[in-house]
Amino acid sequence: MNGFYGRILKVDLSKRKFEIETPADDIYKKYLGGKGLASYLLFENNPPGVDPLAPENCLIFATGPFSGSRIWGSCRYGVYSKSPQTGIYSESYAGGKAPEAIDAAGFDALMINGSSNTPIVLRIHPDGADFCPADDLWGLDTYKSEDALHERFAISGYRKSGAVVIGPAGENLVRFAVIENDYWRSAGRTGLGAVMGSKKLKGILFQGDHQRPVADSEKLAAWAKDFAKTSKKLPGVKAYKSFGTPMMVKIMNEAGAFPTRYWSKGSYDEWPKIGADALHERCQVKSHACLKCFMACGRLTTIQHGRHAGLKLEGPEYETIYAFGGLCQIDSIEEIAHLNDICDRLGMDTITAGNLCAFTIEAVRRGRVDYSIDYGEVDAIAKLLTEIAEKRGIGAILAEGIRPAAAAWKLEDLAVHVKGLEPAGYDPRPLKGMGLGYATSDRGACHLRATFYKAELSGMIDPDETSGKAELFLDFENRLTIFDTLVLCRFFRDLYPWETLAELLQKVTGENIDKTGLIEIATRIADLVRRFNLREGMQANADRLPKQLHRRLEDSGKVITEEELRLMLSDYYRLRGWDENGVPFFT
Repeated sequence: MNGFYGRILKVDLSKRKFEIETPADDIYKKYLGGKGLASYLLFENNPPGVDPLAPENCLIFATGPFSGSRIWGSCRYGVYSKSPQTGIYSESYAGGKAPEAIDAAGFDALMINGSSNTPIVLRIHPDGADFCPADDLWGLDTYKSEDALHERFAISGYRKSGAVVIGPAGENLVRFAVIENDYWRSAGRTGLGAVMGSKKLKGILFQGDHQRPVADSEKLAAWAKDFAKTSKKLPGVKAYKSFGTPMMVKIMNEAGAFPTRYWSKGSYDEWPKIGADALHERCQVKSHACLKCFMACGRLTTIQHGRHAGLKLEGPEYETIYAFGGLCQIDSIEEIAHLNDICDRLGMDTITAGNLCAFTIEAVRRGRVDYSIDYGEVDAIAKLLTEIAEKRGIGAILAEGIRPAAAAWKLEDLAVHVKGLEPAGYDPRPLKGMGLGYATSDRGACHLRATFYKAELSGMIDPDETSGKAELFLDFENRLTIFDTLVLCRFFRDLYPWETLAELLQKVTGENIDKTGLIEIATRIADLVRRFNLREGMQANADRLPKQLHRRLEDSGKVITEEELRLMLSDYYRLRGWDENGVPFFT
């Protein structure tokens, strides 16, 4: 089938062996690539109830049929496993330049099992895998690790080369550790860096020069040229290129949905000091793009003033600004960038890290923890981040995630998470569809599975309305599930409606799959992942919001009630074809 290599590389770290398998064509037709293929492999190969940090837990890297092609927004990869942070399905995605090398190695998926006795680096190439000792790399930060992989393990003769690595947080099995590439790009949620750490896998170097077969390369090239010429002029594209995701700071504060002071308020008085204007006025900023992208939403930032002058990084992104700026009430964009850099070097998810720091501040204020930290205290927060990565002091508790920390400090009613994963920077009390999104996301509280804030902020649907909201939400979720099978960047969601996705699939694969057919594939994947989560012990009542998010915001009084969420959930289950408990009928 065009668009696929028809090869899966299976690596056993315990035995230091690999094999190449050829899946049946109908697997690709039923699930496509990316999330679909990886979810199928995970369901079929993971032992039910496996400990996420056990050798038997699979770690799967996957690209999709659009990878390596001329299609804009296609330079991404996905990683899948059972999450050490949530105990259920895990998926995370990243862009940059490395995804092109991952795809050029010539496999639709890389599935890693087992664990090494000593630190190891995998070198993946079209002929398979090499196992390279990496004892002296253990302990290095992510930047140094990535440099070392390229310098020490790269083989000449391949057109493309890219590395993914973990930092000290992953090595120490911090349950929200990330996988990083191109220094600042992260497969950042659900703790997949800890899965690599449990396998003593410091990093993977991908090399290759393979290209997926395309059904009609000439038409695809012509489409890509015309599409870029037209799309570059669109206001949304220009906004992302000019300001990046930090522009959301102003938008969310004006909507009253910017999580502040650990989810007690919906706006932050000091937001002008941490938004896009502050970043561009106070720092040297250049737009930066992944390959195959004209949006260039990334911000290559150099700090110009103060104690961090000279610091360079890509970011901070909106989610990092909300987590440290809003939740922790840090009113300096330079200091947020500093904390961003600490997390990147250590290899930790900034959303969870910022949430845990703010949660710790509340625990201290309530007398549950003896620790010197408070809102706005940057140095104390920086110190806590290091202690988490090293599992020292209270950092050892926080490294286990929000649920164990809340239980240890008897603050379960305050802790904000769904299924063990903290939400992103979109408060569901003013944006009630985001409440449905957080509750039902298959990896825990997530804004990216449907990005429904787009519909609510743009006026497509009333943010306060709950009746009938599940129908539009499901359309968003299904389409973005297809994005994740292809694998496409979320920021192209307004440019790739159903019809365009079907057109591009025909050009790449030669298959005629219309909107109805794509929805069938998305539904099949959603059912499979739901079955995986139920098999791993997730209860139906897990599709709920934490108590803190059912309390009124202190500044606006906005609230999402349990009854409002229940009604949206009931509609969602019915439309999904699940029973009243959220169980697929055909299991």
